[in-house]
Amino acid sequence: MSEPDVTEGVGHPPESLIARLRAEPERAPEHIALAAAERFGPQAERWVSLWPGHDPAKLAKIAYRKHVRLARVEGAALGVGGFVTAVPDLVALAWIQSRMVFYIAAAHGYDPTHPMRPAELLAIQEVYPTAAEAREALDGVGRHMAVALAEKGLRGRDQALVERLTRYVVRRVARRAAGRLVPLLGAPIGAVQNGNATAEVGQKALRFYGGEKGSARADAGREPA
Repeated sequence: MSEPDVTEGVGHPPESLIARLRAEPERAPEHIALAAAERFGPQAERWVSLWPGHDPAKLAKIAYRKHVRLARVEGAALGVGGFVTAVPDLVALAWIQSRMVFYIAAAHGYDPTHPMRPAELLAIQEVYPTAAEAREALDGVGRHMAVALAEKGLRGRDQALVERLTRYVVRRVARRAAGRLVPLLGAPIGAVQNGNATAEVGQKALRFYGGEKGSARADAGREPA
């Protein structure tokens, strides 16, 4: 089997998502998970349908490798701007990591459009202890959003958003994140950190959907054999 292309259709995070993140930075992971589910759930479903009879583990690992590569390229490209590009850099990284998880789930036979996929994404990224708790939080996001968007004085929230996103997408390397905020120096650091952080999330997703826990999740959108 020739390696399926997973690089098409990544796109940029929608401007509406950026607005929600700046209005409510403390809920950045939840907003990203919901937006990613809307964009990448159907996309992953179409992608996996092109490979009938595929080996789930092999297809999942292809999705894993290619998204890690995408994350490294993204980190090098946006890292040159330092703090000016810190928000788009970190949002783009979260976008790529989220897409990877949906594709890995689809490769292993899980319906990528199921409501539990964004919740599982947050559990894999250790935002919540369990997918059930994450789903409860996601169900409450809309109620908070109207108030947050109506608030005035959103200026200065980019710093809070950078801090929240750094903890979210580069948890293990956050203490070295200052280097990526320095122009030019940030490019090589961003490429390495983005790749490493995405690889870590990808390994967790491979175990989550491909291991024993994954095989027991028949009630959470698993396609029939």
